[in-house]
Amino acid sequence: MDAQDLKVEKEKWGETEDGRDVYLFTLENSQKLQVQIMSLGGVITSIKMPDRNGTRDEITLGFDDLASYLKGHPKFGSIMGRVTNRTKNASFVLDGKKYQLEKNAGLHHMHGGSQSFDKRVWQAQSFKDADQVGVDLLFLSPDGDGGFPGNVEARVRYTLNNRNELGIKYMATTDAPTHVNMTNHAYFNLSGAKENIYNHQITIHADYYTDADDTAMPNGQILQVEGTPLDLREPTKIGERIGKVGSGFDHNYVINKEPDVLSKAAEVFHPESGRMMKVFTTQPGVQFYSANWKDRAYIGKGGAKYGHHYGIALETQHFPASANYPHFPSTVLRPGEKYEETVVFEFSVED
Repeated sequence: MDAQDLKVEKEKWGETEDGRDVYLFTLENSQKLQVQIMSLGGVITSIKMPDRNGTRDEITLGFDDLASYLKGHPKFGSIMGRVTNRTKNASFVLDGKKYQLEKNAGLHHMHGGSQSFDKRVWQAQSFKDADQVGVDLLFLSPDGDGGFPGNVEARVRYTLNNRNELGIKYMATTDAPTHVNMTNHAYFNLSGAKENIYNHQITIHADYYTDADDTAMPNGQILQVEGTPLDLREPTKIGERIGKVGSGFDHNYVINKEPDVLSKAAEVFHPESGRMMKVFTTQPGVQFYSANWKDRAYIGKGGAKYGHHYGIALETQHFPASANYPHFPSTVLRPGEKYEETVVFEFSVED
């Protein structure tokens, strides 16, 4: 299989409310795996793959049109930054100076603020290499963005190859000391969103997790998963475990890995369809969020109704509140340094 089996197309998908063009990129390989990404928020709007019978379904949550994204959504497929997840009390101290961030989650800061990377139109360019196709994205985050210091040049590279690997590479540089922690907030449902996630089996390769309060804010403790409902080191049917963790999973796991090495973090398997997804990352943590919204449902692709526990988000990341806890792996980025992290989603069909 060579690059001739790989396709990449670009089309104008619409405009933002202030008239900026938004483009949709379609990547497809020889295995009938198709991925769509838009320039607004670098959002993965679609991932389609066959089941064991060859029937291709949509396996990520999203919408059919730009207008639905513009109305608001729970971060479907979005690039999150400058700092994803939670920052305690919406503040941190860096080099002896205290920085106050936007409070957009009660007293705390969440996912980079109300104008996070998912709300921005990125410069986007498709490409085709010898063994992959992809999209390069660029966004310049100004000094003071969300309260964070420094002008940050953020880049994201999406790639798709014939090994059914969807890669995401996050890159950033800064002109002043700051924090950077980027992720993608895609929700997966390997049934094709025909049902909730209870029949999915999940494995997370983590002996520890970051303990948190009832708002999912870390308290600084790193605890063992052994003997708790959070122990997912062996394949676990989600429906048999989720009732033991309150309203659902929203926990950061400490991946069993060496720093900066691309390592397997998790696997998700849907027995009925045969679809399998493996997640590899260079990042030290992964947030497992089980789409815990209760009071509403989202009408998504093809009219699918995304209700309570209809998606699996595996957000590879540095730990939440890393800016607040010096013993967590550092998210500090300084001038002259390069932030660079990778996640790979590998898709397959099992008999």
